[in-house]
Amino acid sequence: MANIAAVTDAEFEAQVLKSDKPVLVDFWAEWCGPCRQVAPILDEINSEHGDKVTFLKMNVDENPVTPSSYRVTGIPTINVYSGGEVVKSIVGAKPKAALLKELADFI
Repeated sequence: MANIAAVTDAEFEAQVLKSDKPVLVDFWAEWCGPCRQVAPILDEINSEHGDKVTFLKMNVDENPVTPSSYRVTGIPTINVYSGGEVVKSIVGAKPKAALLKELADFI
């Protein structure tokens, strides 16, 4: 996920909750196979639609506070935040077409 910046528990409020535009956060972990499957798809979507939505990733092993507070129990979980609230939550790896359909309101 080279194209998508990482966000930490400490930066989450400033970078995500207080953002002027929608923010997609990919909650993932190194050991998660489905996370590795969805990473290049998110890179592609970011390249195509990064002007409308900010894409960030959060390693749940290194940042346990935020995933816990948003009840992220399975990964990958992709949450879209707007105005400081979760407006969309996608759990599990999905093909690009399915992700684009789920994110159509934002991109």
